[in-house]
Amino acid sequence: MTNGNVDGIHDNASYGVCGYFLLGFSALSLILFFPFSLFWSIKIVQEYERSVIFRLGRIKSSKAQGPGLFFLMPCVDTFIKVDLRTFNFNIPPQEILTKDSVTVVVDAVIYARIYDATVATVNIKDARASTCLLGATTLRTMLGTVGLSEVLSDRERIDRDMQRTLDAATHNWGVKVERVEIKDVRLPVQMQRAMAAEAESHRMARAKVISAEGEMKASRCIKEAADVLREAPASIQLRYLQTLHSIAEEQNHTIIFPLPPSLFSGFQAGVAKLLGAAPVEESGVPVEASVDGGNAQGRPVMHSGGGPLVSIEESQTSTMF
Repeated sequence: MTNGNVDGIHDNASYGVCGYFLLGFSALSLILFFPFSLFWSIKIVQEYERSVIFRLGRIKSSKAQGPGLFFLMPCVDTFIKVDLRTFNFNIPPQEILTKDSVTVVVDAVIYARIYDATVATVNIKDARASTCLLGATTLRTMLGTVGLSEVLSDRERIDRDMQRTLDAATHNWGVKVERVEIKDVRLPVQMQRAMAAEAESHRMARAKVISAEGEMKASRCIKEAADVLREAPASIQLRYLQTLHSIAEEQNHTIIFPLPPSLFSGFQAGVAKLLGAAPVEESGVPVEASVDGGNAQGRPVMHSGGGPLVSIEESQTSTMF
């Protein structure tokens, strides 16, 4: 156990003539009333306690007594028990102005212990209460030098700095500060709303960036697919039919899809010859085919787009392609 600095303590102190007279009288009383005087002379301290003995108002030894049995001289010796176990206390909520001028309410908890009973008894009246008050002052000082973002995200560093500061300040009191923890940081309602809006804006911006990156990758994949389909023209028609089949499985509705003009050139020429009309141009005339329950009728349809279109109206029983 490390002893602190205690002024005026001497193991071999001189008590003077009067002091030695009182010591002699105490020894005589102890002998005369033996063994009953042992009830007042023998004391016991627990394993976690130490006793600081005062003889005629002066510390008998710089080393505290205990644990176990120790002996006191009647009438001239007194003692004070000191608990060496770790104690904790809550720092009351402190309203603190941070470095960036934001008012927050912070509370913390401190864990400490007395490592030198003699120093804690002589150098300070109440080591525990003094450590608590010093902890509250240190908390206000430390948080006043950092910004709000550091208070919220860097608590571990602030806890370590506070622990080192308190430990150095309480060394002469015989107190060892073992741990400091910031429990809660309460912000004003307006600040909470502003921070929530800022976080939501960041999330929305990130979502838009991710969506744009997805669109860019999808466009590249579509371009590569178009290059593959360009090499085999027949695969485009197969793709059309596959798309129609997947749509028809879900619900029945009118679907318009393009067909190549070469499929209808011979049919259009035969119709024109039967009607006695002029031959149809090679570009072809749009034809609308209506399928109703398996009966089909074809009739020419003009379309402003210039491309041949076919309209297929499906009944409740969809036609499978």
